[in-house]
Amino acid sequence: QVQLVESGGGLVQAGGSLRLSCVAAGRTFSRHAMGWFRQAPGKERDFVAVINWSGSSTYYADSVKGRFTISRDNAKNTVYLQMSTLKPEDTAVYYCAARVGYGVGYENREYDYWGQGTQVTVSS
Repeated sequence: QVQLVESGGGLVQAGGSLRLSCVAAGRTFSRHAMGWFRQAPGKERDFVAVINWSGSSTYYADSVKGRFTISRDNAKNTVYLQMSTLKPEDTAVYYCAARVGYGVGYENREYDYWGQGTQVTVSS
């Protein structure tokens, strides 16, 4: 069992930056690939980024590539999402998720544990 708690969301102007954190409770954190997803009002929850268990591999949605960076600190049971050059279309609730299975995942159904989400609002 893994419990996930996100933090770091807020209101920021376009062009600004935010860093989201997701702390995991559970001794198996370092075994899991960790992903970030987001859900804008009236839309489905979409993949943003994923990092493998060791942090050696990362993958991003095209919409955030070059602007967002995912990282993890297994000693602190924490995964981060550094967001830069934010745009109004980045406004969404951001969720972190843990994947129990082998490898990384890009779909909601490939993840087993979810946080409650943190709101990010980017004003123009």
